[in-house]
Amino acid sequence: MRTLSTPSPALIMPPSSSSLSPPVINGRGSSTSSSSVTGETVAMVHSPPGSLPHPQTQSHPTKDQQALIDLLPDHAFLQIFSHLSTNQLCRCARVCHRWYNLAWDPRLWRTIRLTGDLLNVDRSLRVLTRRLCQDTPNVCLMLETVVVSGCRRLTDRGLHTVAQCCPELRRLEVAGCYNISNEAVFEVVSLCPNLEHLDVSGCSKVTCISLTREVSVKLSPMHGQQISIRYLDMTDCFALEDEGLHTIAAHCTQLTHLYLRRCVRLTDEALRYLVIYCPAVRELSVSDCRFISDFGLREIAKLEGHLRYLSVAHCGRITDVGVRYVAKYCGRLRYLNARGCEGLTDHGLEHLAKSCPKLKSLDIGKCPLVSDAGLELLALNCFNLKRLSLKSCESITGRGLQVVAANCFDLQLLNVQDCDVSVEALRFVKRHCKRCVIEHTNPAFF
Repeated sequence: MRTLSTPSPALIMPPSSSSLSPPVINGRGSSTSSSSVTGETVAMVHSPPGSLPHPQTQSHPTKDQQALIDLLPDHAFLQIFSHLSTNQLCRCARVCHRWYNLAWDPRLWRTIRLTGDLLNVDRSLRVLTRRLCQDTPNVCLMLETVVVSGCRRLTDRGLHTVAQCCPELRRLEVAGCYNISNEAVFEVVSLCPNLEHLDVSGCSKVTCISLTREVSVKLSPMHGQQISIRYLDMTDCFALEDEGLHTIAAHCTQLTHLYLRRCVRLTDEALRYLVIYCPAVRELSVSDCRFISDFGLREIAKLEGHLRYLSVAHCGRITDVGVRYVAKYCGRLRYLNARGCEGLTDHGLEHLAKSCPKLKSLDIGKCPLVSDAGLELLALNCFNLKRLSLKSCESITGRGLQVVAANCFDLQLLNVQDCDVSVEALRFVKRHCKRCVIEHTNPAFF
C-alpha cells in the first residue's frame, strides 16, 4: 500500500531557487539549475500524509467554483505529466492525493533526469529509487534511463544505487561526473544486462569497461562475457590506454557507436583490437588522439561497409595514405572530419571523392595543402554533399567554390572562414545553393 511520503523538490533543486519561478526546460523533460547557487540540498522526504489535501476532507465547492483542471480525466493528466521533468513531477505529487497517485504512476518514471553542480545526487537517486520500488520491492522495473550528466557530486554510491535497483536500465549518462571509478561502472554493466547506451565522457577515473569478477565467474563459457552496450562515449577519458580499449572491445562486441575524442594515450594498436572484436562499428571518433597515424586508419578501413562516420580531426600523423585506405574499403562513408590533418592533399581528396560518392559531410579545414583542384574533384563526384568546411584552407579560391556550387545543389552549410574568397564567388554560391548557410570572414558579403 502506498504511503504519502513524497521526495521533496528540494531534493533535486537547490533551496535558494524560487519556488514560484518554474524551471527552464531543455528538450524533453530536462531541467536546468544555476551552477552559481550556493547551499546544501535539504529535506529528503515531505511531511506526513495529513499535510496533503484530500478531496473528502475539504469543503465541497459548487460546480461553478470547481477548478477547470479538476475536470480533466486521469489519462489527460498523465499525458500532461509525461512532458514534465523529474523535479516538476515531485512538485505535482504534493498538490493533492489525486495528483500524488497520478504523478507516481510508473509509466511516468521511465526516465530520471537530474542536473546541478551542487545537487546531492547520491541521496536524490537513493530516495527516488526507494519510492519507485514501493510497488515492486527492491527494483524499479519501469526505469530505463538515468541522466545525471554534470552532477559533479555523483560518486560510486550513487551508481551502486542505480545498479542495485534498476535491472531494466538501458541508458545511463554520467558525463562530467569525475568522481566515479571503474568499479562503479563495472557494477552497473554487470547488473544491468540490457544497458545499451553509456556516456562516461569527462569521467577521468574511468579507464575500462568490464564485468565484475563475481559476474564473470557465474557466467558459463557458452554464455560468454559480453556486454550489450552499443553506444559508448569516452570523450576526455584521458587515462584510457590501449590495454583498456582492448578489454572494452573484447567485452562490448556489439558496439556500433564509439567516441574516443581526446583519449590522448591511445595508439594504432588500440584500433587493431577494436576492429578485431567490434566489426560492426558505424561511427568512430578518435579526434585529437595524437598518436593515431596512417597505420591506425589502415585498421579502421577493415570495418569496410559498416563505417558511416569517422572523425580523425587534429590527428597530425595522418596523410593521404591513411585516407586512401579508408576511401578504398569504406565506400559507404557519409561523414568525414579530417580538420587539422595537415598531411592531407588533393591526392587524398581525389581518392575520397571517387570511392565515397555518397559523402554528405566533409570537414577539411586547416588542411593547407588542399587546393581548388581537389575541391573540383570532390564536387564532380559527391553530388549529395550537404556540409563542407574549408576553414583556413589557404589554397582555396573562388574558382573551386564555384565548381562546388554548380554541382552540389543540396549544400546546406559552407564554412570558408579565413579563406581567400571573393565576394563574387560567395554570391555565386548563394545563387546556386539557395538553402546554403555561408560562414565567412569577408565583411563585404552580407
